[in-house]
Amino acid sequence: MSEQEAAIDTSLRTPEERSRTFAGILINTALANITTSYLWFALTFWVYLETRNVIATGVVGGAYMLLIALSSISFGTFVDRYRKLAVMRFAAAFTLVMFVVAGVMFLLTPEAALLDLGQPWFWIFTLIILIGAVVENMRNVALSTTVTILIDPDRRANANGMVGMVQGLAFIVTSVLSGLSVGLLGMGWTIAVAVGLTALAFLHLLTLRIPEETEVAPSDAHGGFDVRGAIAAVLAVGGLFALIIFSTFNNFIGGVYMALMDPYGLEMFPVELWGVFFAVGSTGFIVGGALIGKFGLGANPLRTLLIAVVLMGALGALFTIREWAWLYVLGIWLYLALVPCVEAAEQTVIQRVVPLHRQGRVFGFAMAFESAAAPVTAFLIAPLAQYWIIPWARSSEGSAQLAPLLGEGTSRGIALVFLVAGIIMIVAALLAFLTPVYRRVSESYAHADVEEPAEA
Repeated sequence: MSEQEAAIDTSLRTPEERSRTFAGILINTALANITTSYLWFALTFWVYLETRNVIATGVVGGAYMLLIALSSISFGTFVDRYRKLAVMRFAAAFTLVMFVVAGVMFLLTPEAALLDLGQPWFWIFTLIILIGAVVENMRNVALSTTVTILIDPDRRANANGMVGMVQGLAFIVTSVLSGLSVGLLGMGWTIAVAVGLTALAFLHLLTLRIPEETEVAPSDAHGGFDVRGAIAAVLAVGGLFALIIFSTFNNFIGGVYMALMDPYGLEMFPVELWGVFFAVGSTGFIVGGALIGKFGLGANPLRTLLIAVVLMGALGALFTIREWAWLYVLGIWLYLALVPCVEAAEQTVIQRVVPLHRQGRVFGFAMAFESAAAPVTAFLIAPLAQYWIIPWARSSEGSAQLAPLLGEGTSRGIALVFLVAGIIMIVAALLAFLTPVYRRVSESYAHADVEEPAEA
């Protein structure tokens, strides 16, 4: 037995016992994700409803993804250096403290001052919430490595599908609760609920045990921000960096939806109904994750990923082709049903071809690159949509030109952005099939040693 295998000794437990342990970790992470998503959705809804400014929502969403990008390599470094459960507990405690601070600030600051974008209080308040939500994402990096620790290699794609299903549940719960909470309770009580749920998740986490390191596993990670080690781990696998680059490009398109999907829905529905309808659409996330949990991703997860991206591009281009509520909700359902497939495919490839003691940094590096893409698009598209595309589409000249293609309505400018973004996504995925990188990553996955994933 190798030194690392001795440090991560799961031989005393059966696969069934390890699966039950993983289920406990997954449920706890789901509660934490639900809480942070609930508060983040609520913040987005509250800001837009009070300001009617898509720049504000774009900045909030973009800042969230930018903070994740800046911190993800550090998250991955700590996951590699320390025990996974200790990392999860630290993230939970930090998030709880930040949400409490946000609640105190909301109580002490007049609401009019918080909503004045020209004053620092709005940005400080938003930053406190976003920092708490971002640090909670450290748990998701650790969760990806626990799949390697606790789940047999031939079942990891299925486990990653279950992770996607749980994330879908978080979307459903939070979109409903956030809309109802902002509409009926207000932002103050919403923060109070988030604090309570975060505390509950932290207390539950203290009761969990992971059969991992009896002492910290040997790792070549250094400091708190091991960029060099992360890059070396990615480049050690042929084509892996290109896979991350493709996912990054895909997230450039995702930034369009991040900036404009909520404004589109809030123009069509009252905030309470938008939360409910988005929850209905988000059931697609659960169905997609459940299907992967049942059937896996096939012999080549990368091929499955690219096919899913092509379909996502088509859906993104068409689900606002007319201003019909049923079409928008159905499009969201189908789009989100494919998201777990894309995420699980990338995770499954990394878990198979990257040694366990480097996986934290690889997952963190991938999250950093991919998260950095969306805010760039959000920061660019939100001002363009607010000051040029939307006013032009609502003008008599613009609406007349768009009507044959996109029909009539108040949100045809956003629909035009979605159409162009979807077409770009389709073209990029089809071109990726033709690249040498696609063949190299597929071969690396097919020939990886699945019996000893932890060996360097």
